[in-house]
Amino acid sequence: MKTIVFAALLAVAAALPRPDEDAHSAEILVDDRVHPEEGAYSFNFETENGIQVSESASAGEEGQSNSQGVFRFPMDNGEVAEVKWVANEFGFQPESSLLPVAPAFPHPIPEFVLEQIRFAEEQRRNADSEEDK
Repeated sequence: MKTIVFAALLAVAAALPRPDEDAHSAEILVDDRVHPEEGAYSFNFETENGIQVSESASAGEEGQSNSQGVFRFPMDNGEVAEVKWVANEFGFQPESSLLPVAPAFPHPIPEFVLEQIRFAEEQRRNADSEEDK
């Protein structure tokens, strides 16, 4: 029985696809790192397959880390994708033509909606003036 189980496990292991090691690795061409004092840092690396990453940071006034960077990578169509970003007390702020953009409002705002907005603003002004008395 042990021989049958062993043979079955061996057959399953032999049937598993083998990962192509070269498909998931690339030689690192550049690897620069700087770690000065007080939480500041910077690094820059580039691989042979066109991936580039650059980042630097310093300590912020509120105790946060203020960092900025860019990463680039080749896309399947041959173009190079680029994402620039900043991360600070206002959060993570990426910039790239790859990021989706909200569509333009599909139609004008109907008049009855504008009337409701004006009515709400008038009520708010009236409430504020009542509080001031």
